[in-house]
Amino acid sequence: MAESKRRGEDAGDERLEEDAIVDDVADDDATNAEDEPVSRGGTATRKRARAESTEGRKTRKDTERIGLFARIARFFREVVAELRKVIWPTRKELLTYTAVVVTFVAVMLAIVAGLDYGFAKAVLFVFGGKS
Repeated sequence: MAESKRRGEDAGDERLEEDAIVDDVADDDATNAEDEPVSRGGTATRKRARAESTEGRKTRKDTERIGLFARIARFFREVVAELRKVIWPTRKELLTYTAVVVTFVAVMLAIVAGLDYGFAKAVLFVFGGKS
């Protein structure tokens, strides 16, 4: 019984290996001799991506036609649009974050001040200054 169960697991392993081989072959078939992907259904291809990226580019003439004030106005509209996407912290979160930062800075300040004091005393001791 255990042996037949083991055979079933082996058969499952073989099926997994066969599926992996089929996937590898399918990936190899997806490219042609020039290493350009062939379109299969709804998948994106490199050619389509290149075409879309060149469509979005503006020529120098397009940017020169837009006036200075129009560009400034567009900049502020984009800033407002981005700020609307921001997830602002709640008051409680803001206070918590502030407390964490202030505590961390205070601890680091104490460490640096302690090291500075210790090194200053060591230098004065080594070079014979007033202690």
